[in-house]
Amino acid sequence: MSQKKQRITLELTRRDFLVLGGTAAGSVVAAQVLTTGVLSPFSGLKQRQVTGDEAPEKASSDYHWGMVINLEKCIGCEYCQRACSATNDVASDKPWNIVVEDELDNGHGFFFSRPCLQCQDAPCVEVCPVQATYHREDGLVVMDYDRCIGCRYCEVACPYDARKFNWAERTDTNAYIPTWGIAEVPRRPRGVVEKCTFCIHRIDAGLANGLMPGVDREATPACVNACPVGARLFGNLKDPNSKVSQAIANNPTLRLREELGTEPSVYYIPPKKEA
Repeated sequence: MSQKKQRITLELTRRDFLVLGGTAAGSVVAAQVLTTGVLSPFSGLKQRQVTGDEAPEKASSDYHWGMVINLEKCIGCEYCQRACSATNDVASDKPWNIVVEDELDNGHGFFFSRPCLQCQDAPCVEVCPVQATYHREDGLVVMDYDRCIGCRYCEVACPYDARKFNWAERTDTNAYIPTWGIAEVPRRPRGVVEKCTFCIHRIDAGLANGLMPGVDREATPACVNACPVGARLFGNLKDPNSKVSQAIANNPTLRLREELGTEPSVYYIPPKKEA
């Protein structure tokens, strides 16, 4: 028998997952400053999004890709981070996925991980002055690196610290290749912001070849495939029979900083408190 879905509040010893970074609160304030007021250079862009003119699509297709991360299962092995860094050729000091240790208010420890949350009302999209970051019809927040001007407003606006700026041209050797995979996408150029894409290249190629992301490994994000304990699930949130939809329906879940109205596409199954 399936459990009745609950909305819960997880009390942590460090408020709002402090591990997300001391800049998170400042980012929210900065995003408000950047996106509001008649003098804001982004007021016109935000208004277009509100009125619908040239507004980016938000999961308007048959697909809305999402992820469920089970914090009770996560063992902190960092396989997800390593596979992501290899597959997407990410710099070792700017991981797209993070894995850190935290604890509940009663001292019970757990491991917390965070990709880009692919928000449906994403502050990063609202503040971009050249629409280099935008929504696709399947709900993914993506980057056009050719359009990015390196202003870093999206990095400041993100309340989850999920974006990283390329200060210099990459000349390093990726230590995660080939042990954790091979690079499947080109390195991003100097002067642009980058982030987790849910391995968008796999999703698109998979669908084009009749494969289903979240079901077929070739079409599924590297971090999900690499998890040895099944702590990450991926799939179509619009399909009630998908793994992610079933996990959300049958477990208490939460989304990070949901009170901000960002509508993240990543759901967390919280760790259980020990008796």
